[in-house]
Amino acid sequence: MTIRFWPNRRLKYGALLLVALMLQWLLIALPGLSTERLFVNFGAVEYSVSVANLETFARTGELPYELRSLGRFLSAEQLEQLRNGLTVSADIDVVTVSQFLYSAQGEATLRLLGELVQTAARQNGALAIRAALILAAADGEGQFNALNILNHFPTQGARVDLQRLSTVARTVITELNETEAAVTQIQQQAALDLASAGETGTTAVSLLQPGPERWQMQSLDQLTLPTDLYLPAGQNAPLIVISHGLGGNRATFAYLAEHLASYGFAVAVVEHPGSSAAQLEALLTGEADNVIEPEEMMRRPLAIQTLLDELATVAQAPTIGEHVNLQQVGVLGQSLGGYTTLALAGATVQSTALEPVCPVRTSSPLNLSLLLQCAVLELPPPLPPLADQRIQAAIAINPLDSAVFGSVGMANIAVPTMVVSGSADTVTPALAEQIRPFTWLESAERYLLMMENGTHFSTIYEPDPSAAAIPVPAQIIGPAPEAAQRYIKAMSVAFFKTYLAREDTYRAYLHQAAVQPLSNPALPLSLVQEFTLEN
Repeated sequence: MTIRFWPNRRLKYGALLLVALMLQWLLIALPGLSTERLFVNFGAVEYSVSVANLETFARTGELPYELRSLGRFLSAEQLEQLRNGLTVSADIDVVTVSQFLYSAQGEATLRLLGELVQTAARQNGALAIRAALILAAADGEGQFNALNILNHFPTQGARVDLQRLSTVARTVITELNETEAAVTQIQQQAALDLASAGETGTTAVSLLQPGPERWQMQSLDQLTLPTDLYLPAGQNAPLIVISHGLGGNRATFAYLAEHLASYGFAVAVVEHPGSSAAQLEALLTGEADNVIEPEEMMRRPLAIQTLLDELATVAQAPTIGEHVNLQQVGVLGQSLGGYTTLALAGATVQSTALEPVCPVRTSSPLNLSLLLQCAVLELPPPLPPLADQRIQAAIAINPLDSAVFGSVGMANIAVPTMVVSGSADTVTPALAEQIRPFTWLESAERYLLMMENGTHFSTIYEPDPSAAAIPVPAQIIGPAPEAAQRYIKAMSVAFFKTYLAREDTYRAYLHQAAVQPLSNPALPLSLVQEFTLEN
C-alpha cells in the first residue's frame, strides 16, 4: 500500500505527515532498523530476529520458524496489523525527508526515536535513523516503508528497547482512554443541556445557507501580512481576522471568509510568511533551516496587531473605510493559528509551564505540538505582550496551548471564546490541547465545540477534483471533512453575530438544541459551556 505525497502540493501536511509515519512505524511495526538482525531488549532479556525473516513474513504472511513465537502472543488481526505496519509506504522524495530531518524540529523528533531504537553499541540511534530514512527515500517511488528503512540502517544490528517502547505505548493508550472518557463526559453534558432545553424550534442548519449580503474581495499585499480583505456591501461591518496554521495560506479558510462576508462581516484572511506553505517550500529547497523559527511564535500575533494598525490607515480610503468597523474585531485561527488567536485574545506565555515538559521526552504522551511550543524557551526574555485590546471575540480551532500558556496563561483570556476540537487529532491532541485547556478558561462566555472522530485536518481539507492523486491519506484527513467545514461555517456565524455584531437573537444557535440537527453521524457534534473533567 502506498501513500502518495507531492512535495509541491499540500505542503502544510508534509512535516507532520512524515513525523506521523515514523511514529506509526515505530509503535505498530517495531521497525528494528538493522541490515541484518533486530535485537529486542526487555531489561536483561534479549531476543533477536533477522530482517530477512521479517521481510518474508511481511511479503507472504507466513511466519518463519524464528518468528513463530509471535503467533502465540498475537492474534490474527494483530499479525495483520504488524504486516501492514512493515509495508505501508509513502511516496516522499529524498529532499523532503532530508530537509525536515536536518531542521530543529526534525532533529528533536530523531532524538525521541533514538531513545527507543539504539545502535548495536547501545547508543542513541538518531543519526543512524536519519541516514536510513534518507537512503530509503532515495530508493525509488513507493519504497519509503519500514522494510526498506530496515535495509538501509547503517549498522549490522540495532536494538529496540521494548521496555521503553512499552512505556510509550502504555502512555499513548492511557491518553487515548482518557480522551475517550472526556469526550463521553462532553457528550453527556450536551445531552443534559439538550433535554433541559425542550423544543426550541431553533436550528443552526439555517446558518449553512449563504447570508443576504453581497461582498467583494481585495488583495492587500502591501501590508505587513499579505491579506485578502472580504468586504460586504453594507457599512460599518465588524472585522474578523483569520489566521492559518503551519503550512497554510490565504486559501486555507477562503470558504469560511466568503460565508462570513455574506452575513455582513468584513474578513481579513492573512498569510504568515514565516509559517506558510511558502516557508515549508523554502525548507524543502534548502532556503530555510527550520520548519519555523522560534521567533515566529511571537511574530504571528504581533504582526496581526500591526496589521490592525495598518488597516486603520487603509480604511481612510472611502471604498474600504465605510465598510469596516475597526472597533469591533474578532479573530479565528486553526492549529498554530489557534495559538495565535488565543494569544491575541489575552492568553499569556508561561515559561514556568513549559520548562517541565521541554525538551519533549518519550516518557510523555506523544504530542507533536510540543515541538513548536517548546521553541518559545529559545527566545530571550522579556517576551513582548501579545494580547490586543481591540479583540472582542475569539474562535480557536485545534489550538496548541497546553504548555506555552498553561492554566495561568489561559485564565487571562477575558473575551468570549470558542474552542473547537476533534477527538482524533494526533497533532494537537484533544485532551491535552483543547479539552483540558478549555476548563482553564475563566471567561463567563466560553464554548467547547467537540467533533467526535474529527482530526487536525477536518476543517481545512479541500478536495481537489483536478488532482491526479490524493496527496494525503483519507485516514489522516478523517471522516466527513465537508461536515466539519459546515459546522465551522454555521457556528462561526452564530458566535460572531452574538459577541461581535452584538445581535442577541443569534445566541439561541449557541446551544446543543440548535446544534443537534446539524450533527453528522460520521462526525457527531457536541457543544457545551460548562464542563468539569472527572479525571
